[in-house]
Amino acid sequence: MRDVYQEIRQLESINGLSKHEQLVQGIINAINDKILSQGDMLPSVNSLIKELGFARETIAKSYKELTSRGIVESKNRVGFYVANEDTEQNLRLALIIFAFDSFQEVFYKTLRDKLGKGVHIDVFFHHNNMDVFESIISNVRGKYGMYVVAPIPHKKTSEILGTLPMSKFLMIDRYEPLEGEFSYVAQEFEKSSYAAFKELSSTIQQYKGMIYYHRPSSDTPIEILNAYKKFIKQYKINSTIKSEYIPGTIEKGYVYFTINNSELWAMLKDCMAKGLKLGKEVGILSHNDDLVKEIICDGITTYSTDFTLMAERAAEFVLHREKIQEIIPTVLIRRNSL
Repeated sequence: MRDVYQEIRQLESINGLSKHEQLVQGIINAINDKILSQGDMLPSVNSLIKELGFARETIAKSYKELTSRGIVESKNRVGFYVANEDTEQNLRLALIIFAFDSFQEVFYKTLRDKLGKGVHIDVFFHHNNMDVFESIISNVRGKYGMYVVAPIPHKKTSEILGTLPMSKFLMIDRYEPLEGEFSYVAQEFEKSSYAAFKELSSTIQQYKGMIYYHRPSSDTPIEILNAYKKFIKQYKINSTIKSEYIPGTIEKGYVYFTINNSELWAMLKDCMAKGLKLGKEVGILSHNDDLVKEIICDGITTYSTDFTLMAERAAEFVLHREKIQEIIPTVLIRRNSL
């Protein structure tokens, strides 16, 4: 530990370097010089006060910066440890999302571009599995400067996410209530889904009926199902709710609504195989827009939030640390399929 103090003392002769900067750079130099390695414990606050005469506030500020950059991690009532030997990075961010679907890829690419090279992003996928989600949060806690998380609707979610520092936490995509104040950039499902169905009602009523594929065990928001049930009841739509689309079962005269892209591609393939005309003989509605849906089959009608805008807002939070609580609007995009 004496060598660590020496690394810090060596910076005293540099003009214009504050005590805070001296401590931060001294720790970084000790890591670069292999005096400290990943997992090593750093000097305690009291020992730094005794050895170097630094103010407690200065030490706390310095360790906070090193932690936010992902170089150091704190362990409650134990101390500070070297979390990462990559000292060149400015900030490490843990991005925890459902999977890498097309719209989530749009979010990631936009976030990465807006943050720039100074921020390192590690991506984790929980696949709507609560055990995986809890394990990820446990493993990343204290090791990153920022946490951007798409939560799972579950009774344990609030408790699990509550273990993260709220000043470094941003909830994205879905909104789940937590204790205390926290930042979020999310979408809303129930009112926006109903509004989209309502806007399409006159077109849907021209068909024999509507079929919605809802997978209860998937990450499909239950709010969309609630909105759909309300819509078909109020507008007297002949409807069937099924758990999954079986390839080859598409029929003339119906509107098909799915959130799952694999089902969408199967439907389109069946339409082409049977020579059914989209928007006339068969209607198709999809959730979550992307470039492919704009192009394929002269365009698929979707309703979707703007994931590019969501990522831009998330990047602003990460870079500026200013509290944000925003619901990104959902819009209906009418194309050839309905």
